[in-house]
Amino acid sequence: MKESDPKKKAAALILGAGRVCQPAAQMLSSFGSSQWYKTLLGDDFEDQIHLDVIVGSLYLKDAEQTVEGIPNVTGIQLDVMDSVGLFKHVSQVDIVISLLPPSCHVIVANACIELKKHLVTASYVDSSMSNLNDKAKVAGITILGEMGLDPGIDHMMAMKMIDEAHMQKGKIKSFTSYCGGLPSPEAANNPLAYKFSWNPVGAIRAGRNPATYKNHGETVHIDGNNLYDSATKLRIPDFPAFALECLPNRNSLLYGDLYGIGSEASTIFRGTLRYEGFGEIMGTLSRIGLFDNEAHPILKNEERPTFRKFTFGLLKIDNADPNGALIGEEDITKRILTLGHCKDQRSATMTAKTIIFLGFFDQTEIPTSCQSAFDVACFRMEERLSYSSTEKDMVLLHHEVEIEFPDRQVTEKRRATLLEFGKTCDGKTTTSMALTVGIPAAVGALLLLANKVQTRGVLRPIIPEVYTPALDIIQAYGIKLIEKNE
Repeated sequence: MKESDPKKKAAALILGAGRVCQPAAQMLSSFGSSQWYKTLLGDDFEDQIHLDVIVGSLYLKDAEQTVEGIPNVTGIQLDVMDSVGLFKHVSQVDIVISLLPPSCHVIVANACIELKKHLVTASYVDSSMSNLNDKAKVAGITILGEMGLDPGIDHMMAMKMIDEAHMQKGKIKSFTSYCGGLPSPEAANNPLAYKFSWNPVGAIRAGRNPATYKNHGETVHIDGNNLYDSATKLRIPDFPAFALECLPNRNSLLYGDLYGIGSEASTIFRGTLRYEGFGEIMGTLSRIGLFDNEAHPILKNEERPTFRKFTFGLLKIDNADPNGALIGEEDITKRILTLGHCKDQRSATMTAKTIIFLGFFDQTEIPTSCQSAFDVACFRMEERLSYSSTEKDMVLLHHEVEIEFPDRQVTEKRRATLLEFGKTCDGKTTTSMALTVGIPAAVGALLLLANKVQTRGVLRPIIPEVYTPALDIIQAYGIKLIEKNE
C-alpha cells in the first residue's frame, strides 16, 4: 500500500498576469524546496509544504506566458467581472493575491469575504477597502494591503525604526523618506537620465500633483504646477556616487498620522528620487506646453501635422516652411531662453537635447490617437524612453530618522536603505520594480498561509506581527537592506 504524501498541500490564486506577477509566482512556487522557507516557519515547520499556484488573467495567453517554466504554477483565463468564475476559483484555493488595477480589488475582496479566504494586494488601502474591515473580521479573514515596495517595504522599514526608537523611550524629531524607480547608471543613457518601465502617462501626471510636507515645524505646500521646480539635490551617505535629486511626494503629513509620529516629529517628508537635472528639464518641457492636456486645435484636423510643425508652434518659431532650414540644438536653446521658459543656459541646453532626443523635430506625422500636447509627449516618451531587453532598472529606497533621547540628552540619526537592480536570467530581464513589488506580495500570502499573521480585518504592514517576519523573509530571499546608526 502506497504511503500518503507527508507534504502539506495548499493553493494560491494570483489575479493579474502583469510584470509584477512573475516574481510573486516564482517565490511561491519555490516555497518548500528552498532554504529560505525556514526563515518563515522556523522550528515549528512541519517537514515540507507543497504549494500549487494558479495565475488568472483576462487573457489565457498572458497567463500562460507569465507562468512558462515555473514549476507548480498554472495559468488560467479568468475575468473577475464574471462572478461565477471568480467564486469558483477563489473557493478552490487557500489564499488570493490581487495584482489587478486598484478598482478591481473590492470585487475580489467581497468574494474573499463571502468564501472566507485571505487576500493580499500591493495597492494603497483606499476608503472602499477600509470600509470592509468589519466584514473581514466577521468572516475571520485578513485583507493585507500595501504589500509592495511603495507602499509596502517603505512602511516596514519605517515602522521598524520608529517602533524601536519608541521602545527605547526615544522621540522622533525628524522622518524623511525617499524612493525612486530609476534606470541603472549604465542604462541612464539619455538627456533626462530616466526611462519608463511602465506607461509614462501615470508618471508624468504624478509630476503635476501638489505636495505637502512639514519642515522644522513649518507646513509647506507645493502647487502641482511648481512641483518639478521644487526638486532639490540629494546625496545618500551610503551611495555618494549617485547624483540624485528629490521631488516632494504628495501629502507627507498623512504618514505622520499613519506612523504615529504626527504630533512629535517637526519634520515629515516623503520624496521621489530622480537623477540630478530631471526636474529642471521636465519643468521646462511643462512651461513649453508639452504636458498640456487640453485638445490642441492643430491635432483636430484630419490632415496630421508632423512632430516638427507641432513643436514649431509650441516654441513660436515663425517659419512659413517647417520643412526648410534645420533647427539645431543651439537654436532651440536660444528660443527657450527668449521665451523665458528657463532661467539659465545649462537647463535650456539640456532641455533642447531632450527635445531633439525625443524626436519632437522629426518630419513624421503625429498619429491620430494624439489629441493633445500631453498625448504627443507620452507617445514620444513611451517610444524613446523605454528599456531595451538587456537594460536594467534600479530601485532605491532610503529612510532617515532623527531620534531624541531625553533621558540621555542625546540625538541619534538612523538610516535604512534598499538598493536593488533588475536581474537577467536566460536572456530575460526582470525589473527591480517588479521584484520589489511582487516578492512582498508573495511574502504576505506566505505569512497568512503559515498562520503567522493572526490579526483579522483590513491591515497594512505597519504592525510588528507583519513587518518583523516579512522583512526577515524578504532579506533571506535576497533583497538586501542596509541599516546604520550615527
